[in-house]
Amino acid sequence: MIEVEHLSKIYGSTPAITDVTFNVEKGEILGFLGPNGAGKTTTMRILAGYLPASSGTARIAGFDVHENSLAVRQKIGYLPETPPLYPEMTVEGFLHFVARIKGVPAGDRPAKVKAAIERCNLQQKRRVIIRKLSKGYRQRVGIAQAIVHDPPAIILDEPTVGLDPRQIIEVRNLIKSLAGTHTIILSTHILPEVSMTCNRVTIINRGKVVATDTPEHLLTQLTVGSGYELEIEGEASLAKQMLQNLPGVKLVESITAAALPSHTPIQDGRIYLRVISQPGTEPGKEIAAALLRTGFSLYEMRRVSATLEDVFLQLTTEENISGNEADSTITDEEEAA
Repeated sequence: MIEVEHLSKIYGSTPAITDVTFNVEKGEILGFLGPNGAGKTTTMRILAGYLPASSGTARIAGFDVHENSLAVRQKIGYLPETPPLYPEMTVEGFLHFVARIKGVPAGDRPAKVKAAIERCNLQQKRRVIIRKLSKGYRQRVGIAQAIVHDPPAIILDEPTVGLDPRQIIEVRNLIKSLAGTHTIILSTHILPEVSMTCNRVTIINRGKVVATDTPEHLLTQLTVGSGYELEIEGEASLAKQMLQNLPGVKLVESITAAALPSHTPIQDGRIYLRVISQPGTEPGKEIAAALLRTGFSLYEMRRVSATLEDVFLQLTTEENISGNEADSTITDEEEAA
């Protein structure tokens, strides 16, 4: 449904994105993930026809974004980070206006507007002036304007930014309900949005794609922090040395008090360690046995699994270190301009 091949955008001599390639299958939700200034908004604007690419191609529903811009705009719904709303209009009046400018036939508009209002749970707000709505409801209206013409593809740029936790959950559930009948790109830097909403993830950093896969495959394929957290009593250096030599153990590190969960009581004389295991191994039994055999008191042993945050930090940190391109990538301000 959405195909992006070798897409680049350069502002003067500064690259915003470089050789970006990914695709989104029909009915899929793709999380487009990256830190601020990574090139997410630039990519979304190119796909929406708002911004021309310097090189490369992008196709939506078979139409080239550059060569068939009008056809592409009929096939997409676009929600920029700031919803494009008219605050003096009512919700229903605004959606009728949007349906008209998006080419929905006059006879079909009432049904399309009604369907968008119902899908976005705006029935109780249909006659309310938009400026009187909360930010969460304005975000819903923004999504409603993106889907009122029933496009096959939807592009959402930071759809939950600035919302409170309850509003985030509501918008997240709304986005998930659109999957299957719509193909969705969800651009965000908020990791829970991706893990709870998306089928696949494309991670972009410093203008380049560094990974594309399902969240589950990313967790299994990358060397990240799966292992165990220990609370023991004894000499820290001896415990770390002993554990480091066990089969299946990759790394042993101390956990500072500041890094412990806030509810964890700190006990005098006890030490807290994190044991990172080798990929594909589970040395928990050996760790517990070795501690008890060598005279350490084991008070707690908790398995910890890698998260999407671990993957994200590993990929973006490695890319930053190896790329060393701080002077050649676009800034947050330039991307937002």
